[in-house]
Amino acid sequence: MVCIPCIVIPVLLWVYKRFLEPIIYPFISPIINTFWTKKAVQESGSSDQKVNEKSNGTHQPGSNGVATANGSTIAEDKKTD
Repeated sequence: MVCIPCIVIPVLLWVYKRFLEPIIYPFISPIINTFWTKKAVQESGSSDQKVNEKSNGTHQPGSNGVATANGSTIAEDKKTD
Protein backbone atom coordinates (compact mmCIF):
# COMPACT_ATOMS: atom_id res chain seq x y z
CA MET A 1 0.00 0.00 0.00
CA VAL A 2 1.27 3.47 -0.87
CA CYS A 3 1.45 6.06 1.88
CA ILE A 4 -0.95 9.00 1.71
CA PRO A 5 1.71 11.73 1.16
CA CYS A 6 3.12 9.73 -1.77
CA ILE A 7 -0.22 10.12 -3.52
CA VAL A 8 -1.38 13.52 -2.25
CA ILE A 9 1.81 15.54 -2.84
CA PRO A 10 2.19 14.66 -6.55
CA VAL A 11 -1.51 15.31 -7.14
CA LEU A 12 -1.30 18.70 -5.43
CA LEU A 13 1.82 19.60 -7.41
CA TRP A 14 0.09 18.62 -10.66
CA VAL A 15 -2.97 20.74 -9.78
CA TYR A 16 -0.72 23.69 -8.93
CA LYS A 17 1.37 23.42 -12.13
CA ARG A 18 -1.64 22.80 -14.37
CA PHE A 19 -4.23 25.23 -13.00
CA LEU A 20 -2.94 27.57 -10.29
CA GLU A 21 0.49 28.56 -11.58
CA PRO A 22 -0.80 30.20 -14.80
CA ILE A 23 -3.05 32.39 -12.66
CA ILE A 24 -0.64 33.13 -9.79
CA TYR A 25 2.67 33.45 -11.66
CA PRO A 26 2.06 36.89 -13.24
CA PHE A 27 1.54 38.33 -9.76
CA ILE A 28 4.51 36.69 -8.05
CA SER A 29 7.04 36.92 -10.91
CA PRO A 30 8.12 40.52 -10.06
CA ILE A 31 8.82 39.40 -6.51
CA ILE A 32 10.77 36.36 -7.69
CA ASN A 33 12.79 38.45 -10.16
CA THR A 34 14.03 40.71 -7.35
CA PHE A 35 15.60 37.69 -5.63
CA TRP A 36 16.68 35.83 -8.80
CA THR A 37 18.44 38.48 -10.85
CA LYS A 38 21.33 36.36 -12.19
CA LYS A 39 21.16 35.09 -15.74
CA ALA A 40 21.88 31.44 -16.45
CA VAL A 41 25.39 30.63 -17.56
CA GLN A 42 25.39 29.56 -21.19
CA GLU A 43 28.00 27.10 -22.35
CA SER A 44 29.57 27.85 -25.69
CA GLY A 45 30.59 25.11 -28.11
CA SER A 46 29.03 21.85 -29.10
CA SER A 47 27.14 19.65 -26.68
CA ASP A 48 29.13 16.52 -27.62
CA GLN A 49 32.40 17.80 -26.17
CA LYS A 50 34.55 15.40 -24.20
CA VAL A 51 34.12 15.81 -20.45
CA ASN A 52 37.16 15.13 -18.28
CA GLU A 53 37.19 14.80 -14.52
CA LYS A 54 39.53 16.97 -12.48
CA SER A 55 41.30 15.67 -9.43
CA ASN A 56 38.72 17.21 -7.07
CA GLY A 57 35.81 15.40 -8.75
CA THR A 58 34.35 18.27 -10.74
CA HIS A 59 33.91 18.05 -14.50
CA GLN A 60 35.61 20.34 -16.96
CA PRO A 61 33.98 20.13 -20.41
CA GLY A 62 36.12 20.45 -23.50
CA SER A 63 39.47 20.02 -21.78
CA ASN A 64 42.01 17.81 -23.53
CA GLY A 65 44.19 17.18 -20.51
CA VAL A 66 44.23 16.66 -16.78
CA ALA A 67 44.20 19.79 -14.65
CA THR A 68 46.80 20.14 -11.92
CA ALA A 69 46.59 22.05 -8.64
CA ASN A 70 48.12 25.24 -10.08
CA GLY A 71 45.71 25.29 -13.02
CA SER A 72 48.07 24.11 -15.76
CA THR A 73 47.15 21.23 -18.01
CA ILE A 74 49.04 18.01 -18.67
CA ALA A 75 48.34 15.94 -21.79
CA GLU A 76 46.68 12.59 -21.11
CA ASP A 77 48.13 9.26 -22.23
CA LYS A 78 45.76 7.67 -24.70
CA LYS A 79 45.01 3.97 -24.51
CA THR A 80 45.82 1.89 -27.54
CA ASP A 81 44.09 -1.47 -27.73
